[in-house]
Amino acid sequence: MEFLPHAEFQRCVTRYGAARKLRRFSCWDQWLCMAFAQLTHRESLRDIEACLRAVPGKLYHLGVRGTVARSTLADANEHRDWRVYADLAQALIQIARPLYADEPFGAELDQTVYALDATTIDISLSLCPWAPFQRSRGAIKLHTLLDLRGSIPTFIDITHGRSNDIAVLDRLPLEPGSFYVIDRGYLHFKRLYHVHQSGAFYVTRAEKNTQYRRQRSRPVDRQTGLRADQTIRLSGVTTQHTYPDPLRRVRYYDAETRKRFTFLTNNFLLPALLISQLYQCRWNIEVFFKWIKQHLRIKSFYGNSPNAVKTQIWIAISVYLLVAIARKELNIKATLYTFLQVIGLTVFEKCPISEVFQKEPPRLDEANDAKQLSLFGI
Repeated sequence: MEFLPHAEFQRCVTRYGAARKLRRFSCWDQWLCMAFAQLTHRESLRDIEACLRAVPGKLYHLGVRGTVARSTLADANEHRDWRVYADLAQALIQIARPLYADEPFGAELDQTVYALDATTIDISLSLCPWAPFQRSRGAIKLHTLLDLRGSIPTFIDITHGRSNDIAVLDRLPLEPGSFYVIDRGYLHFKRLYHVHQSGAFYVTRAEKNTQYRRQRSRPVDRQTGLRADQTIRLSGVTTQHTYPDPLRRVRYYDAETRKRFTFLTNNFLLPALLISQLYQCRWNIEVFFKWIKQHLRIKSFYGNSPNAVKTQIWIAISVYLLVAIARKELNIKATLYTFLQVIGLTVFEKCPISEVFQKEPPRLDEANDAKQLSLFGI
């Protein structure tokens, strides 16, 4: 918790008036209890209550001043503004990104590269009627913009399962000069033209029915898998007006999977092979989604209201960022998965985190082997 900017946390609480009329169980108490649940993968509010009440002395030294009760925690998740923890996550993002600025991500490029995608989390439609998805199923979507250097999420939009993925492009924070690797599901030329006008670059896949006119072709090395590098203009009835500027069309053949890919981008300076490599790096966001679903508590929820669900998700993202920051600041060589598992096991140990990872495994005393009796009397 020392890596958490406590002053910034209090500013977030004050910004939304979340501490108004609170007597016993503060927002800090709520954060610590929910962070404990994420680190140790608690199953329910009753589980959180039972585990934390077993160590009252350690809770006091950690900063928990209120009485931990499942009803109190449920009420806090239900009514305290989720934006407090969303803003806290943004503060942690600003700390984490510089720490991972030099991390490789699979392509040699100096500019910042983002990947945009969404993942679906199933929830009960009867318990959460505000999150429709299909006829008898409910779900929420996590639209995520991921900085590929260090896999740091920089933008998350939580919507119900029926929301249109393309609409998130209207709310996306755009940085001039950065690259946005976008899945084919976000292909909307009017919105992509807005990305182009903002000074940012994008790489996406083309649909088979995309209508265009070829204006120029550049030579490619077919041994690398490239098949075409062209300058085109859209010729569709509406697309020629919604996107009037030229586009770059790159075709690539993957010999390993025997699949052909067609990419569209508004960048004409990068080598064509690097354009295809950038899109291949989009797989990092799929790994990120799989990681947080497996190792954080976001597939089942402690509450059913929109505020409780968003609170839990944003606290989970904050814990992910906090673990990434601590691992980098302490120069721990273990993977993020190993680091998280060890922290969850030693969450109340009174020793520096770095010492936990520096401890050597115990050595057996060979001199006492003669005193050890045989298990089977042989």
